[in-house]
Amino acid sequence: MHPEQGHAKNVLGTALMPCGTAPMTGFFRDGCCNTSEEDHGIHTVCAEMTEEFLEFSKEAGNDLSTPRPEFAFPGLKPGDRWCLCAARWAEAADAGKAPRVVLEATHARTLELVTLAHLRRFAIPG
Repeated sequence: MHPEQGHAKNVLGTALMPCGTAPMTGFFRDGCCNTSEEDHGIHTVCAEMTEEFLEFSKEAGNDLSTPRPEFAFPGLKPGDRWCLCAARWAEAADAGKAPRVVLEATHARTLELVTLAHLRRFAIPG
């Protein structure tokens, strides 16, 4: 476990809640959108996948729907929760294709790239 993981805060300023474990998500594959200096992609937005977003991501060069067994990655489908790169989520939002987010499971570091007000427009209950 990374030192910050046990004390991480979400965008609401409370304890970071798990995002998803089926499939196991997160930069550290711990089910949470934890981050560290090694996480250059800032995988901090807990989002619920949609067909529209998965297609957007694939077209942008990041195919999240195709299984990659060599990386123990099952491929995502609509309804799965996944820790997305904050910049990619913002890109999708600008294109009108952003998936909804779970604020309680979205890491506070996301606020370096996206405003809380913007995230709230896409919020779903944890």
